[in-house]
Amino acid sequence: MKKTVLLVEDDFLNRRLSKKILVENSYAVLEAKNAHEALGILKKETITLAILDINLGEHEQDGITLGQQIKDEFSVPFIYLTAYETPEIIDRAVSTSPYSYLTKPFKNSDLIASVEIAIRQSINVQKRKPFIAVKDGEYNVELAVDEIDYIESDGNYLLFYAGQKTYKLRSTIKGIMTELPASTFVQTHRAYIVNKNKVEKSTNRCVVIGNKEIAVSEGYRFSKD
Repeated sequence: MKKTVLLVEDDFLNRRLSKKILVENSYAVLEAKNAHEALGILKKETITLAILDINLGEHEQDGITLGQQIKDEFSVPFIYLTAYETPEIIDRAVSTSPYSYLTKPFKNSDLIASVEIAIRQSINVQKRKPFIAVKDGEYNVELAVDEIDYIESDGNYLLFYAGQKTYKLRSTIKGIMTELPASTFVQTHRAYIVNKNKVEKSTNRCVVIGNKEIAVSEGYRFSKD
C-alpha cells in the first residue's frame, strides 16, 4: 500500500516541485494550500505524514499553529519546510514536536530522507504503548494509557480507574493533562478526566463509564468527536 503524504504549501510552484519529488519516490500525495484545506483532508483521509510549510500566506493560519493542532487532534506525524531560520521560529516549531525541519532550498534527497526517517520514527513510537507510572499499593507499575477509564482528583493525589483496579499518583489534573493524548482524554469537571473511548453514554450533565456517572460541569464540555 502506498504511503500518503499531505503536502501543505501555499506557493503553487513550490508545491508542484515537492509533489513531483514525492511522486517520483512512490508516495501518494494530497495537496492543501492552507490550514483549512489541510484539516478538511485530515478528517476524511488516512494520512501517513504531513509536510507543513511554515508560512502559509498573509492572513492565514501558519504552519506551526497547524502543526500544534495536528499534534493535539490527529495521530499524524509531521515535518516542517521553511525559508526562515530565526531563533523565534525555530523555538516555536520545536515546541510542537515535529519529526523533522527542512529549510528551503533543499536537495531532493534531503526531502525524501526526512520523510522516510519521520515515517519510520512514527511507526516505532506507535509500537511503544504509552503509559503512566503510577502506584499499585506500595508498588510502582506502568499503567497503559489506553486502559484508563477515568481519573479523579483526590486531594494531592489522582486516582486512576482502570477496569476493576484503582491506581494512585501524586499529581494534579492540570499536570496529568499535559501527559495524556488530547484526542482521547477530556476534562469534564475540575476533578475528573475521562477516556472518551470508554464512555458508554452521555448527557449535557454527565457521562457514564461502567456504573459510574461522572459530572460534566459548566465551563467544561464532552464530545466524542
